[in-house]
Amino acid sequence: MDMNKTPDLIKLYIKSCAIGFALSVVFVALLIGFDVMGLRHLVLHSSMGILPLVMIWFFNGIVFAGVQFAYAIMSMADDDDDDSGGGHMAPVYLAEPVPVRVDRKPRR
Repeated sequence: MDMNKTPDLIKLYIKSCAIGFALSVVFVALLIGFDVMGLRHLVLHSSMGILPLVMIWFFNGIVFAGVQFAYAIMSMADDDDDDSGGGHMAPVYLAEPVPVRVDRKPRR
């Protein structure tokens, strides 16, 4: 697939995924490096090998990529804050209580 014909949104998504998974590498390295909650011991002494480490990296990568993409999309919005005075405040009418007389028969 020619990258010159790739839509801009797809390019942005791929870039966001790459940044998210790179951040995940740093995050998992810090988790293992600082031995948060004994995680280094659990991962390095696991009988499953490197699989727990790959799973931590992958699932954090999905989260970080999603957040990165959401941030990139939301930062594209136009700034609607202009100092032209904006709209006018609608008057607020406060309701005043009105006494209501009810004629009812007593209950049995």
